[in-house]
Amino acid sequence: MSKPKVLIAFYSRNSSTELLAKAVAQGAMAEGAEVRLRRAREFVAPEVMRQVPEWSERASEMNAKYEAPTEADAEWADAIVFGTPTRFGSVAAELKAYIDSLGGLWFQGKLNGKAGSVFGSTSSRHGGNEATLLSLYGPMAHLGLIIVPLGYADPAMFAAGTPYGATHVSNRDSVMPGAEDLAVATYQGRRVASVARSLRVAQPVAEAA
Repeated sequence: MSKPKVLIAFYSRNSSTELLAKAVAQGAMAEGAEVRLRRAREFVAPEVMRQVPEWSERASEMNAKYEAPTEADAEWADAIVFGTPTRFGSVAAELKAYIDSLGGLWFQGKLNGKAGSVFGSTSSRHGGNEATLLSLYGPMAHLGLIIVPLGYADPAMFAAGTPYGATHVSNRDSVMPGAEDLAVATYQGRRVASVARSLRVAQPVAEAA
């Protein structure tokens, strides 16, 4: 049986979301998946980025490590996992711009039946982690993705994260994701890859019927 293919499309400015993305990737690969890690790009003017200390430098560093997500990546994937920091209780504009670029695939129905999941991070406690994850459930439904929540099917869920997806609170970027946060993200990768594999097996049967 061929490997399930998992696209992890994320945006990260100060590495918290990036570290969760890498843990999701590790979990998916442990489940036998082929993984593509992609970082959404900034589209604000350089002078805006220069107003935030180290934004440009960190963006350049991460962009050297990760390609930008493309429409072809989404078409290739059996599962798409979105990762985002919280911006005023919702998804970061950089990731949303990528999601909005998938309209052509949506129109052709090419995303229907793929697995979809989401994870994220906030700077402050009660800063909108769950609201942000849930704000992406709507676009995923419109794209035709089969949403994969985490539930409480793994012991890691009783120590960190949310049933909607892995999360982290960075305390103004002073705290990186710890072992418990990363364990939830790793579980999320395993779960998504497992569901994607099951969907691939089921689809030929459905088409034959």
